[in-house]
Amino acid sequence: MRPRVWCGVLGLLALSATACGGGGAAESDGAAADGAKASASAAGFPVSVADCEGAKTTFDSAPRRIVTSNASALETLLWLGAGDRIAGTGFPPGKGTMPAELAERAAKVPVLGKTVIPKEKLLGSGADLYIDSFSSMKNMSGAGDAPTPREFAAAGIKHVFLRSSACAAQQKGPRTDLSGVLADIEELGRITGTSRRAAQLVDGARKKTDAVRDALKDVPADKRPSYFYFDFDAGTKQPLAVCDKQVANAVITLAGARNVFGGCDGDFKPVGWEDVVAKNPDWIQLGVHNRGSEAANAKAFDQAAGFLRTFPATKGLTAVKENRFLRIGAERTTIGGVRSADTVREIAHTIHPDRVK
Repeated sequence: MRPRVWCGVLGLLALSATACGGGGAAESDGAAADGAKASASAAGFPVSVADCEGAKTTFDSAPRRIVTSNASALETLLWLGAGDRIAGTGFPPGKGTMPAELAERAAKVPVLGKTVIPKEKLLGSGADLYIDSFSSMKNMSGAGDAPTPREFAAAGIKHVFLRSSACAAQQKGPRTDLSGVLADIEELGRITGTSRRAAQLVDGARKKTDAVRDALKDVPADKRPSYFYFDFDAGTKQPLAVCDKQVANAVITLAGARNVFGGCDGDFKPVGWEDVVAKNPDWIQLGVHNRGSEAANAKAFDQAAGFLRTFPATKGLTAVKENRFLRIGAERTTIGGVRSADTVREIAHTIHPDRVK
């Protein structure tokens, strides 16, 4: 490799400019290689991460072009300060869904798919890393075929998962805290060389959830209100319950509520409306996925509430009659991220307003 090329690389790695100084080409290349290795080691590389089945992916240096599967993964990278490396995303954030301080940068990220990124577009994106929040792209609407591990490798793309969401079904035991979500943030920090920022974000999230826990510590479990997460977009013929291994179960539990379907094993499970009626929840969250704008989201929340108010099986429920609805986006609740702790606090404030300010 020519010395002038190494200067560019070394500049990115914040090495001393003297590493690209005089001397023969072989001398410069050798010194630069040693310097690059030393810098990578100082930044915590190599880094190895596992997928849901335990298969390892190793990074010798931080990725330079990253594609994210959805807005949640995109947002996490922005919080970490790695936004300049995002080459594209699927499921882009709608207007008003990103925090104000991230909105402008998020809007500049190329949209490779309005839902799941098409296989050909993902493989041709020029990315060296794809961050996947989903257990299988085939399970997402309009997904088509997902790239195989061999196709990812041929395209030079390393494929990693946000395990708190993608590996929910393999979780051992009920999920009642955000440890998995915070581990994802820390792992992305290691992969992108932003571990210090990741530690700050994790510490901030823990302080928020600890404050909620302290405020509710003397509320007995059997006195906490019952809570139903209504996944409106999953369809109204048969409700889809959030079970004990889903991130939402942890969010609901930490917020001081009792997930009415927290006893079912897994992440999601189809149930019957008669099951919901038997639970008669105190509160119902209207789980609506982002529609792309504040107005469209508000309309969808209204439609979800309207269904529950007019559907014969649900119009007599306590939460429906007393208008105890929470209008909180699905992504913020069922996909882990930096703002999961904020969702915990928002739910807790709504159902325990005297305790959580």
